[in-house]
Amino acid sequence: MECDDKKIAAVFKAFCDENRIRILRLLLSGEKCACKLLEELSISQPTLSHHMKILCDSGVVVGRKEGKWMHYSISSEGAEDAGKYLHELTNVTCADSLKSCCEQ
Repeated sequence: MECDDKKIAAVFKAFCDENRIRILRLLLSGEKCACKLLEELSISQPTLSHHMKILCDSGVVVGRKEGKWMHYSISSEGAEDAGKYLHELTNVTCADSLKSCCEQ
């Protein structure tokens, strides 16, 4: 899988904040309205919007508007891509790991 570095960075940016991790944990049980997320988190609505934009931009979370509220859920495709990115970046092959970078 050939990965776009900007896309990978966006995915991992989504995972590098405690509030976004808490949001992802809340979404594990299914779609949640922004109003429910606000009830669970000690953050303001603009702060929630900021975090949701980062999560949605990463592709890990998707949102849909219903009336005046946004409803968010984890994207199965985005979650699968995040797992593939992590695997690609951390999968060390045996042959490569035995060589020193300074060997010629």
